[in-house]
Amino acid sequence: MKKLIIAFIFILTSINVFAHDDGHGLPSKEWKINTELTSFKADLLKLDNDNVWLMDSNHKFKVHNISEFSIKDQAYIKHKIELINRLNVSQTLNKMESKENPAFSNINVSLLILGGILLLFSIFQLSKRKRVIHVTYGVIGVLLILLVSCKNTNTINATIVNVPENNVTMMQSIFEKFEGVKVHTDDEFIYVASNGLPNHDMMVGIKTWQQQVPINQDYTGENSWAIPLHPKMAAQPLSTKTNLLKGAIAVAVNGIPIFNPLNNRGEDANAIGELDKWGGHCGRADDYHYHLPPLHLQDQAGEANPIAYAVDGFPVYGETNDTLDAYLGKLNSNGSYQYHSIKEYPYFIAGMRGEVTLDPRSKAPENQVSPQPRTHELRPALRPLRGAEIVGFKTLGENSYALTYLLDLKEHIINYSWDDDNNYSYEFINPNGTSTVETYKRKK
Repeated sequence: MKKLIIAFIFILTSINVFAHDDGHGLPSKEWKINTELTSFKADLLKLDNDNVWLMDSNHKFKVHNISEFSIKDQAYIKHKIELINRLNVSQTLNKMESKENPAFSNINVSLLILGGILLLFSIFQLSKRKRVIHVTYGVIGVLLILLVSCKNTNTINATIVNVPENNVTMMQSIFEKFEGVKVHTDDEFIYVASNGLPNHDMMVGIKTWQQQVPINQDYTGENSWAIPLHPKMAAQPLSTKTNLLKGAIAVAVNGIPIFNPLNNRGEDANAIGELDKWGGHCGRADDYHYHLPPLHLQDQAGEANPIAYAVDGFPVYGETNDTLDAYLGKLNSNGSYQYHSIKEYPYFIAGMRGEVTLDPRSKAPENQVSPQPRTHELRPALRPLRGAEIVGFKTLGENSYALTYLLDLKEHIINYSWDDDNNYSYEFINPNGTSTVETYKRKK
Protein backbone atom coordinates (compact mmCIF):
# COMPACT_ATOMS: atom_id res chain seq x y z
CA MET A 1 0.00 0.00 0.00
CA LYS A 2 2.88 2.36 0.78
CA LYS A 3 4.25 1.95 -2.75
CA LEU A 4 0.83 2.69 -4.20
CA ILE A 5 0.59 5.92 -2.24
CA ILE A 6 4.05 6.95 -3.46
CA ALA A 7 3.05 6.13 -7.01
CA PHE A 8 -0.07 8.25 -6.65
CA ILE A 9 2.01 11.23 -5.41
CA PHE A 10 4.37 10.86 -8.35
CA ILE A 11 1.41 10.78 -10.73
CA LEU A 12 -0.02 13.99 -9.28
CA THR A 13 3.28 15.88 -9.31
CA SER A 14 4.65 14.65 -12.62
CA ILE A 15 1.73 13.66 -14.85
CA ASN A 16 1.72 16.91 -16.82
CA VAL A 17 5.34 16.27 -17.82
CA PHE A 18 5.66 12.57 -18.54
CA ALA A 19 2.15 11.89 -19.86
CA HIS A 20 3.17 13.37 -23.19
CA ASP A 21 6.80 12.28 -23.55
CA ASP A 22 6.26 9.47 -26.01
CA GLY A 23 2.64 8.52 -25.77
CA HIS A 24 0.78 7.13 -22.76
CA GLY A 25 1.83 4.17 -20.66
CA LEU A 26 5.16 3.12 -22.16
CA PRO A 27 8.51 4.22 -20.71
CA SER A 28 10.04 6.91 -22.85
CA LYS A 29 13.82 6.45 -22.55
CA GLU A 30 16.42 3.71 -22.51
CA TRP A 31 18.96 3.91 -19.68
CA LYS A 32 22.34 2.31 -19.08
CA ILE A 33 23.94 2.16 -15.64
CA ASN A 34 27.74 2.13 -15.62
CA THR A 35 27.90 -0.89 -13.33
CA GLU A 36 25.35 -2.98 -15.25
CA LEU A 37 25.77 -4.85 -18.54
CA THR A 38 22.23 -4.44 -19.86
CA SER A 39 20.11 -1.39 -20.46
CA PHE A 40 16.47 -0.84 -19.52
CA LYS A 41 13.59 1.48 -20.39
CA ALA A 42 12.04 3.69 -17.74
CA ASP A 43 10.48 7.09 -17.11
CA LEU A 44 12.36 9.77 -15.20
CA LEU A 45 10.36 10.79 -12.12
CA LYS A 46 12.56 13.04 -10.03
CA LEU A 47 16.06 13.93 -8.84
CA ASP A 48 16.39 14.02 -5.05
CA ASN A 49 19.76 14.70 -3.39
CA ASP A 50 21.62 13.22 -6.40
CA ASN A 51 19.35 10.16 -6.36
CA VAL A 52 17.55 9.59 -9.67
CA TRP A 53 14.09 8.02 -9.40
CA LEU A 54 12.91 5.99 -12.41
CA MET A 55 9.79 3.88 -13.07
CA ASP A 56 9.97 0.93 -15.48
CA SER A 57 7.24 -0.69 -17.63
CA ASN A 58 6.15 -2.83 -14.67
CA HIS A 59 5.62 0.34 -12.61
CA LYS A 60 8.50 -0.57 -10.34
CA PHE A 61 10.78 2.10 -8.98
CA LYS A 62 14.50 2.19 -9.60
CA VAL A 63 16.77 4.55 -7.68
CA HIS A 64 20.36 5.23 -8.77
CA ASN A 65 22.87 7.89 -7.88
CA ILE A 66 23.31 10.33 -10.75
CA SER A 67 27.03 9.51 -10.89
CA GLU A 68 26.12 5.98 -12.09
CA PHE A 69 24.86 7.37 -15.40
CA SER A 70 26.85 8.45 -18.44
CA ILE A 71 27.81 12.12 -18.80
CA LYS A 72 25.23 12.45 -21.58
CA ASP A 73 22.46 10.94 -19.44
CA GLN A 74 23.43 13.14 -16.48
CA ALA A 75 22.99 16.21 -18.67
CA TYR A 76 19.64 14.85 -19.91
CA ILE A 77 18.47 14.24 -16.33
CA LYS A 78 19.34 17.75 -15.17
CA HIS A 79 17.70 19.33 -18.22
CA LYS A 80 14.55 17.21 -17.81
CA ILE A 81 14.27 17.92 -14.10
CA GLU A 82 14.59 21.65 -14.77
CA LEU A 83 11.71 21.33 -17.26
CA ILE A 84 9.62 19.38 -14.74
CA ASN A 85 10.25 22.01 -12.08
CA ARG A 86 9.25 24.79 -14.46
CA LEU A 87 6.01 23.08 -15.47
CA ASN A 88 5.00 22.10 -11.96
CA VAL A 89 5.88 25.31 -10.13
CA SER A 90 2.90 27.60 -9.68
CA GLN A 91 3.65 30.86 -11.47
CA THR A 92 1.07 33.60 -11.02
CA LEU A 93 2.04 36.78 -12.83
CA ASN A 94 -1.23 38.64 -12.20
CA LYS A 95 -4.93 38.28 -12.95
CA MET A 96 -4.32 38.87 -16.65
CA GLU A 97 -1.84 36.03 -16.80
CA SER A 98 -4.23 33.73 -14.97
CA LYS A 99 -6.85 34.37 -17.65
CA GLU A 100 -4.42 33.82 -20.51
CA ASN A 101 -2.61 30.74 -19.20
CA PRO A 102 -4.77 29.22 -16.44
CA ALA A 103 -3.09 26.74 -14.12
CA PHE A 104 -4.96 23.69 -12.87
CA SER A 105 -8.39 24.82 -11.71
CA ASN A 106 -9.96 23.50 -8.53
CA ILE A 107 -12.11 21.22 -10.70
CA ASN A 108 -9.03 19.75 -12.41
CA VAL A 109 -7.34 19.14 -9.08
CA SER A 110 -10.48 17.47 -7.75
CA LEU A 111 -10.67 15.24 -10.83
CA LEU A 112 -7.03 14.23 -10.39
CA ILE A 113 -7.61 13.35 -6.75
CA LEU A 114 -10.77 11.43 -7.64
CA GLY A 115 -8.93 9.56 -10.39
CA GLY A 116 -6.16 8.62 -7.99
CA ILE A 117 -8.62 7.43 -5.35
CA LEU A 118 -10.46 5.29 -7.89
CA LEU A 119 -7.19 3.80 -9.09
CA LEU A 120 -6.04 2.96 -5.57
CA PHE A 121 -9.47 1.59 -4.64
CA SER A 122 -9.47 -0.63 -7.72
CA ILE A 123 -6.04 -2.07 -6.97
CA PHE A 124 -6.90 -2.60 -3.30
CA GLN A 125 -10.20 -4.38 -4.09
CA LEU A 126 -8.63 -6.54 -6.79
CA SER A 127 -5.99 -7.71 -4.34
CA LYS A 128 -8.71 -8.69 -1.83
CA ARG A 129 -11.69 -9.93 -3.84
CA LYS A 130 -10.41 -10.30 -7.42
CA ARG A 131 -13.72 -9.28 -9.00
CA VAL A 132 -13.71 -7.93 -12.55
CA ILE A 133 -16.04 -5.06 -11.61
CA HIS A 134 -13.21 -3.48 -9.65
CA VAL A 135 -11.15 -3.15 -12.83
CA THR A 136 -13.73 -0.61 -13.99
CA TYR A 137 -12.89 1.73 -11.11
CA GLY A 138 -9.22 1.65 -12.05
CA VAL A 139 -9.94 2.29 -15.72
CA ILE A 140 -12.13 5.27 -14.84
CA GLY A 141 -9.42 6.61 -12.51
CA VAL A 142 -6.70 6.34 -15.15
CA LEU A 143 -8.96 7.99 -17.76
CA LEU A 144 -9.68 10.91 -15.41
CA ILE A 145 -5.97 11.45 -14.74
CA LEU A 146 -5.03 11.29 -18.42
CA LEU A 147 -7.96 13.50 -19.43
CA VAL A 148 -6.95 16.28 -17.03
CA SER A 149 -3.23 16.06 -17.86
CA CYS A 150 -3.86 16.07 -21.62
CA LYS A 151 -6.26 18.99 -21.30
CA ASN A 152 -3.74 21.00 -19.28
CA THR A 153 -0.84 20.19 -21.60
CA ASN A 154 -2.88 21.05 -24.67
CA THR A 155 -3.85 24.37 -23.08
CA ILE A 156 -0.19 25.22 -22.56
CA ASN A 157 0.92 24.01 -25.97
CA ALA A 158 -1.84 25.98 -27.66
CA THR A 159 0.01 29.19 -26.76
CA ILE A 160 3.31 27.97 -28.21
CA VAL A 161 4.09 29.09 -31.74
CA ASN A 162 7.13 28.92 -33.94
CA VAL A 163 8.86 32.28 -34.13
CA PRO A 164 11.31 33.43 -36.81
CA GLU A 165 15.03 33.61 -36.15
CA ASN A 166 16.55 36.90 -35.13
CA ASN A 167 17.97 39.04 -37.92
CA VAL A 168 21.66 39.05 -37.04
CA THR A 169 22.57 41.76 -39.54
CA MET A 170 19.92 44.10 -38.15
CA MET A 171 20.91 43.38 -34.54
CA GLN A 172 24.55 44.03 -35.32
CA SER A 173 23.76 47.36 -36.96
CA ILE A 174 21.66 48.48 -33.97
CA PHE A 175 24.20 47.53 -31.29
CA GLU A 176 27.20 48.87 -33.15
CA LYS A 177 25.61 52.30 -33.51
CA PHE A 178 26.93 52.83 -30.00
CA GLU A 179 30.62 53.54 -29.50
CA GLY A 180 32.56 50.69 -27.93
CA VAL A 181 29.85 48.06 -28.45
CA LYS A 182 30.86 45.04 -30.55
CA VAL A 183 29.05 41.82 -31.41
CA HIS A 184 29.97 38.35 -32.62
CA THR A 185 27.93 35.18 -33.12
CA ASP A 186 27.97 31.41 -33.01
CA ASP A 187 25.21 28.92 -33.85
CA GLU A 188 23.18 29.75 -30.73
CA PHE A 189 23.82 33.31 -29.62
CA ILE A 190 24.75 36.80 -30.64
CA TYR A 191 27.27 38.09 -28.09
CA VAL A 192 27.31 41.74 -27.07
CA ALA A 193 30.62 43.12 -25.80
CA SER A 194 31.08 46.45 -24.01
CA ASN A 195 32.96 48.10 -21.14
CA GLY A 196 29.75 48.43 -19.11
CA LEU A 197 29.69 52.25 -19.21
CA PRO A 198 27.00 54.16 -21.15
CA ASN A 199 27.61 57.30 -23.18
CA HIS A 200 25.53 59.41 -20.80
CA ASP A 201 26.02 60.68 -17.24
CA MET A 202 25.06 58.37 -14.41
CA MET A 203 23.87 58.22 -10.81
CA VAL A 204 22.27 61.69 -10.59
CA GLY A 205 18.98 61.61 -8.68
CA ILE A 206 19.69 58.54 -6.52
CA LYS A 207 18.42 59.00 -2.96
CA THR A 208 18.96 55.47 -1.66
CA TRP A 209 22.65 54.82 -2.29
CA GLN A 210 25.04 52.08 -1.19
CA GLN A 211 28.12 54.19 -1.99
CA GLN A 212 29.02 52.43 -5.22
CA VAL A 213 30.33 54.42 -8.18
CA PRO A 214 30.36 53.19 -11.81
CA ILE A 215 33.58 51.74 -13.19
CA ASN A 216 34.43 49.77 -16.34
CA GLN A 217 33.57 46.08 -16.68
CA ASP A 218 35.14 43.42 -18.88
CA TYR A 219 32.09 42.30 -20.85
CA THR A 220 34.20 40.91 -23.68
CA GLY A 221 35.08 37.57 -25.27
CA GLU A 222 33.53 34.66 -23.39
CA ASN A 223 32.30 37.14 -20.76
CA SER A 224 30.00 38.97 -23.19
CA TRP A 225 26.22 39.18 -22.97
CA ALA A 226 24.48 36.35 -24.84
CA ILE A 227 21.18 36.74 -26.70
CA PRO A 228 19.58 33.69 -28.37
CA LEU A 229 19.46 33.71 -32.16
CA HIS A 230 16.58 31.22 -32.25
CA PRO A 231 14.06 32.32 -29.62
CA LYS A 232 11.30 29.91 -28.66
CA MET A 233 8.03 30.48 -26.85
CA ALA A 234 8.09 29.01 -23.34
CA ALA A 235 5.41 26.55 -22.29
CA GLN A 236 5.49 28.04 -18.79
CA PRO A 237 6.73 31.67 -18.86
CA LEU A 238 8.62 32.76 -15.76
CA SER A 239 7.05 35.61 -13.79
CA THR A 240 9.58 38.37 -13.16
CA LYS A 241 7.75 39.10 -9.92
CA THR A 242 8.71 35.76 -8.40
CA ASN A 243 11.81 34.95 -10.46
CA LEU A 244 14.99 36.47 -11.90
CA LEU A 245 15.75 38.94 -9.11
CA LYS A 246 19.42 38.27 -9.81
CA GLY A 247 21.35 39.00 -12.99
CA ALA A 248 20.16 40.67 -16.18
CA ILE A 249 16.87 40.00 -17.93
CA ALA A 250 17.77 42.10 -20.99
CA VAL A 251 20.64 43.96 -22.63
CA ALA A 252 20.19 47.55 -23.83
CA VAL A 253 21.33 48.41 -27.34
CA ASN A 254 24.19 50.46 -25.83
CA GLY A 255 25.63 47.30 -24.24
CA ILE A 256 24.38 47.99 -20.69
CA PRO A 257 22.56 45.14 -18.90
CA ILE A 258 19.02 45.64 -17.65
CA PHE A 259 18.05 43.95 -14.40
CA ASN A 260 14.64 43.14 -13.00
CA PRO A 261 12.72 46.29 -11.94
CA LEU A 262 12.58 44.63 -8.52
CA ASN A 263 15.79 44.60 -6.50
CA ASN A 264 17.00 41.40 -4.85
CA ARG A 265 14.72 42.11 -1.88
CA GLY A 266 11.67 42.18 -4.13
CA GLU A 267 11.24 45.98 -3.91
CA ASP A 268 10.52 48.30 -6.84
CA ALA A 269 13.97 49.87 -7.14
CA ASN A 270 12.56 52.92 -8.88
CA ALA A 271 9.84 53.55 -6.30
CA ILE A 272 12.27 53.56 -3.35
CA GLY A 273 14.75 55.99 -4.91
CA GLU A 274 17.54 53.58 -5.83
CA LEU A 275 17.71 54.62 -9.49
CA ASP A 276 19.12 57.62 -11.31
CA LYS A 277 17.19 59.64 -13.89
CA TRP A 278 18.25 57.16 -16.59
CA GLY A 279 16.80 54.21 -14.66
CA GLY A 280 20.14 52.78 -13.52
CA HIS A 281 22.56 52.44 -10.62
CA CYS A 282 25.60 50.42 -9.55
CA GLY A 283 25.77 46.94 -8.10
CA ARG A 284 28.18 45.58 -5.49
CA ALA A 285 30.93 45.30 -8.10
CA ASP A 286 30.51 49.00 -9.06
CA ASP A 287 28.84 47.65 -12.21
CA TYR A 288 26.37 50.08 -13.76
CA HIS A 289 23.09 48.61 -14.99
CA TYR A 290 19.51 49.66 -15.65
CA HIS A 291 16.42 48.46 -13.82
CA LEU A 292 14.04 50.26 -16.17
CA PRO A 293 13.71 50.07 -19.95
CA PRO A 294 16.11 52.73 -21.35
CA LEU A 295 13.58 54.84 -23.25
CA HIS A 296 16.19 57.60 -23.59
CA LEU A 297 17.98 55.42 -26.18
CA GLN A 298 15.06 55.43 -28.62
CA ASP A 299 16.32 58.39 -30.67
CA GLN A 300 19.80 56.90 -31.03
CA ALA A 301 18.52 53.40 -31.78
CA GLY A 302 15.96 54.65 -34.32
CA GLU A 303 12.24 55.00 -33.85
CA ALA A 304 11.39 51.66 -35.50
CA ASN A 305 14.16 49.75 -33.70
CA PRO A 306 14.21 48.08 -30.29
CA ILE A 307 15.91 49.70 -27.31
CA ALA A 308 17.01 46.35 -25.88
CA TYR A 309 16.87 42.59 -26.31
CA ALA A 310 15.65 40.29 -23.57
CA VAL A 311 17.84 37.33 -22.64
CA ASP A 312 15.17 35.04 -24.14
CA GLY A 313 15.94 36.55 -27.56
CA PHE A 314 12.90 38.79 -27.99
CA PRO A 315 13.30 42.55 -28.64
CA VAL A 316 12.15 45.26 -26.24
CA TYR A 317 10.51 48.41 -27.60
CA GLY A 318 9.23 51.63 -26.06
CA GLU A 319 5.64 52.49 -25.28
CA THR A 320 2.80 51.61 -27.64
CA ASN A 321 -0.95 52.01 -27.99
CA ASP A 322 -1.29 48.39 -29.10
CA THR A 323 -2.92 45.84 -26.80
CA LEU A 324 -0.31 43.94 -24.80
CA ASP A 325 -0.53 40.50 -23.21
CA ALA A 326 0.13 39.60 -19.59
CA TYR A 327 3.89 39.69 -20.20
CA LEU A 328 3.78 43.23 -21.69
CA GLY A 329 4.39 41.91 -25.17
CA LYS A 330 2.56 41.14 -28.37
CA LEU A 331 2.65 38.53 -31.12
CA ASN A 332 3.07 39.91 -34.64
CA SER A 333 1.44 38.62 -37.82
CA ASN A 334 4.70 37.03 -39.00
CA GLY A 335 4.98 34.98 -35.79
CA SER A 336 7.58 37.22 -34.15
CA TYR A 337 7.17 38.44 -30.57
CA GLN A 338 8.20 41.69 -28.92
CA TYR A 339 8.00 43.33 -25.51
CA HIS A 340 6.94 46.92 -24.87
CA SER A 341 7.32 49.38 -22.03
CA ILE A 342 4.74 51.01 -19.76
CA LYS A 343 5.05 53.86 -17.26
CA GLU A 344 4.36 51.94 -14.05
CA TYR A 345 5.52 48.67 -12.49
CA PRO A 346 6.25 46.11 -13.90
CA TYR A 347 7.53 48.58 -16.57
CA PHE A 348 8.52 45.82 -19.06
CA ILE A 349 8.84 42.02 -19.33
CA ALA A 350 6.25 41.06 -16.71
CA GLY A 351 7.09 37.46 -17.55
CA MET A 352 9.90 35.86 -19.56
CA ARG A 353 7.84 34.80 -22.59
CA GLY A 354 10.68 32.91 -24.26
CA GLU A 355 12.55 29.80 -23.19
CA VAL A 356 15.56 30.40 -20.98
CA THR A 357 18.03 28.19 -19.13
CA LEU A 358 18.30 28.91 -15.42
CA ASP A 359 21.58 28.81 -13.54
CA PRO A 360 21.27 25.64 -11.40
CA ARG A 361 23.27 27.34 -8.64
CA SER A 362 20.52 29.94 -8.16
CA LYS A 363 17.08 29.52 -6.62
CA ALA A 364 13.85 31.48 -7.03
CA PRO A 365 13.23 34.29 -6.48
CA GLU A 366 16.97 35.07 -6.71
CA ASN A 367 17.52 32.81 -9.71
CA GLN A 368 19.12 34.03 -12.90
CA VAL A 369 19.31 33.16 -16.56
CA SER A 370 22.43 31.35 -17.79
CA PRO A 371 24.83 32.26 -19.31
CA GLN A 372 25.56 35.54 -17.50
CA PRO A 373 28.83 37.50 -17.59
CA ARG A 374 30.83 37.65 -14.37
CA THR A 375 31.67 40.78 -12.39
CA HIS A 376 34.32 41.01 -9.68
CA GLU A 377 34.11 43.27 -6.67
CA LEU A 378 36.97 45.76 -6.49
CA ARG A 379 36.16 47.58 -3.24
CA PRO A 380 34.57 46.13 -0.11
CA ALA A 381 30.78 46.26 -0.21
CA LEU A 382 29.43 49.28 1.68
CA ARG A 383 26.18 50.01 3.47
CA PRO A 384 23.53 52.51 2.35
CA LEU A 385 24.45 56.08 3.22
CA ARG A 386 21.21 57.29 4.77
CA GLY A 387 20.13 60.79 3.83
CA ALA A 388 22.56 61.10 0.92
CA GLU A 389 21.42 62.29 -2.52
CA ILE A 390 23.59 62.24 -5.62
CA VAL A 391 23.36 65.62 -7.33
CA GLY A 392 26.22 65.65 -9.82
CA PHE A 393 28.31 63.47 -12.08
CA LYS A 394 30.85 64.57 -14.66
CA THR A 395 33.71 63.26 -16.75
CA LEU A 396 37.10 64.72 -15.81
CA GLY A 397 39.07 62.98 -18.55
CA GLU A 398 39.67 59.53 -19.95
CA ASN A 399 38.67 56.98 -17.30
CA SER A 400 38.31 59.80 -14.77
CA TYR A 401 35.07 60.93 -13.10
CA ALA A 402 33.68 63.06 -10.28
CA LEU A 403 30.54 62.20 -8.32
CA THR A 404 28.92 64.78 -6.03
CA TYR A 405 26.43 64.03 -3.31
CA LEU A 406 24.69 65.99 -0.54
CA LEU A 407 24.58 64.75 3.05
CA ASP A 408 23.00 66.98 5.69
CA LEU A 409 22.93 69.72 3.04
CA LYS A 410 26.73 69.57 2.78
CA GLU A 411 28.54 68.73 -0.45
CA HIS A 412 30.82 65.70 -0.71
CA ILE A 413 32.86 64.78 -3.80
CA ILE A 414 34.41 61.51 -4.94
CA ASN A 415 37.06 61.89 -7.64
CA TYR A 416 38.09 58.54 -9.05
CA SER A 417 40.00 57.13 -12.01
CA TRP A 418 41.87 54.10 -13.31
CA ASP A 419 44.74 53.39 -15.68
CA ASP A 420 45.51 50.73 -18.29
CA ASP A 421 47.20 48.53 -15.67
CA ASN A 422 43.96 48.25 -13.66
CA ASN A 423 45.09 50.56 -10.86
CA TYR A 424 42.10 52.39 -9.36
CA SER A 425 42.32 55.55 -7.25
CA TYR A 426 39.51 57.14 -5.18
CA GLU A 427 39.78 60.58 -3.55
CA PHE A 428 37.04 61.36 -1.02
CA ILE A 429 36.75 65.13 -0.52
CA ASN A 430 34.93 66.30 2.61
CA PRO A 431 32.89 69.55 2.92
CA ASN A 432 35.74 71.19 4.90
CA GLY A 433 38.23 70.54 2.08
CA THR A 434 40.09 67.64 3.70
CA SER A 435 40.35 64.40 1.76
CA THR A 436 41.41 60.79 1.93
CA VAL A 437 42.66 58.54 -0.89
CA GLU A 438 42.12 54.83 -1.43
CA THR A 439 43.80 52.71 -4.11
CA TYR A 440 42.95 49.28 -5.43
CA LYS A 441 44.38 46.81 -7.93
CA ARG A 442 41.97 44.82 -10.06
CA LYS A 443 42.98 41.28 -10.95
CA LYS A 444 43.00 40.54 -14.67
